[in-house]
Amino acid sequence: MARLRDPVSGCPWDVEQSFATIAPYTIEEAYEVADACANGDLPALKDELGDLLLQVVFHARMAEELGAFAFADVAEAIATKMIRRHPHVFGDGERGNDHVQWETIKAEERKAKPADPSALAGVALALPALMRAEKLQKRAARTGFDWPDATDARDKILEELDEIDAAETAAEREDEMGDLLFSAVNYARKLGVDPEVALRGANAKFERRFRAMEDADADFPALSLSDKEALWQRVKRG
Repeated sequence: MARLRDPVSGCPWDVEQSFATIAPYTIEEAYEVADACANGDLPALKDELGDLLLQVVFHARMAEELGAFAFADVAEAIATKMIRRHPHVFGDGERGNDHVQWETIKAEERKAKPADPSALAGVALALPALMRAEKLQKRAARTGFDWPDATDARDKILEELDEIDAAETAAEREDEMGDLLFSAVNYARKLGVDPEVALRGANAKFERRFRAMEDADADFPALSLSDKEALWQRVKRG
């Protein structure tokens, strides 16, 4: 990476990149790692992990050029963090309630950062919206700001649907739709369902069934909506 970034003999594209321009590629590579995991494709996982590692190296090299930190510092920082957060493994902490210990230590770490004392501090803006909504809700719940059970969360969805129906402008509908999606995430959380995983599954299921419809009838685009619906139901039944 140092050679690629060399301003004289390096690759012009690599040289002109910045943290901001590389970040989208980093996110994309993380998704491709997740996709390889979902497909159970270990050869692909090996390749995608390499691509993701390259992103880490890229960011670390740019930071090193600024005199901030290098790749070795990144590795040392995460090793130190893992040791600190696992006192029951690396220290004299008691085993049991490992997740509780982890969250307690993380909360203490956040308190040590005075720049933003909010319980919501550190929830990355670049996260997928569903995942970020869930994390924000979990953080808020730790302060006691949470529905007591799933019933209240479900009622909130019905309330948001009514508000969408009552919206009079496109901006209002967009705002209320956001509230509806946020409420759906909350309901999923109360039911113990990971909304990001659930939506990924729904996407995969839709794609699988849609492709099956296309395979079942070469003239699929020309079919009437009622015929497409009948075909959809047939595909659903397997």
